[in-house]
Amino acid sequence: MATERVRQILSWYASDSPGVLTNLARMLNHGTLGGTGKMVILPVDQGFEHGPARSFAPNPEGYDPEYHASLAIEAGCNAYAAPLGFLDSVANKVAGDVPLILKLNNSDSLAKVPEPMSALTGSVKDALRLGCSAIGYTIYPGSGARNQQYQDLRDLIAEARSYGLPTVLWAYPRGSGLSKDGETAIDVVAYAAQIAAQLGAHVIKVKPPKDHIEQAEAKKAFEKYGIATKTMAERVRHVVQSAFNGKRVVIFSGGEAKGEAELLEEVRGLAQGGAFGSIMGRNAFQRPRKDAVKLLKDVMAIFKG
Repeated sequence: MATERVRQILSWYASDSPGVLTNLARMLNHGTLGGTGKMVILPVDQGFEHGPARSFAPNPEGYDPEYHASLAIEAGCNAYAAPLGFLDSVANKVAGDVPLILKLNNSDSLAKVPEPMSALTGSVKDALRLGCSAIGYTIYPGSGARNQQYQDLRDLIAEARSYGLPTVLWAYPRGSGLSKDGETAIDVVAYAAQIAAQLGAHVIKVKPPKDHIEQAEAKKAFEKYGIATKTMAERVRHVVQSAFNGKRVVIFSGGEAKGEAELLEEVRGLAQGGAFGSIMGRNAFQRPRKDAVKLLKDVMAIFKG
């Protein structure tokens, strides 16, 4: 039975069908954080995005698709997200054990292009065939190819909704119009969260924002209205506020591999700022299994309060 908190979250998606709400509830009710309204998801698309050695050499067990699914289950994650190949390899073995999210688009790091755009590498029907609880998709706000991404996403969300599937949206600003620091600037990350919510995402994934303001016009607004940005908690609070005043589930990536103490301190800031959770890949699966399970459980404990 759904908790009061989960029912409150579902009420924010009142225009959606019972099927979409059921699958959203399935993820919110699963695992260690089930019923709390918080989520920790294990995403493993890095092999496609960054290459096998960069992704899995630190912990060679990760070359095996089954490793990641079993890690998500053992750690008590709300869901496991991956591209088509990985999910095709494991869906029959973990059916019913953990909600699955099929990442529908991916890109590689072989081409160095100024205006990034991921290719469609899976379909909504693949997600249905594999018994997934949601589809995943990446947009690059700031890319010259962003409009095509938004249009493709519109069609995918409509199709997924027609079958009762919600959408988890990776909103990662990048492109020739943004500096490297600007990709994680507080004004840009908050803008990406707003765009994701406007496009119809049910769960929004962004990177932890830094105390930097990229856009001159945004800087004027931040200063005029006294928007606090000094601490991680303050910045996260603004990002969550930017996603319909906190009425969309916003989770934050773990980012590049870092030390455990640094990572947990960052997670505390996320939790204090009202983040709905974390989506943590490399920082988990690149550690030995025992350490990865402990880390994910520690992250969940912080969000559980």
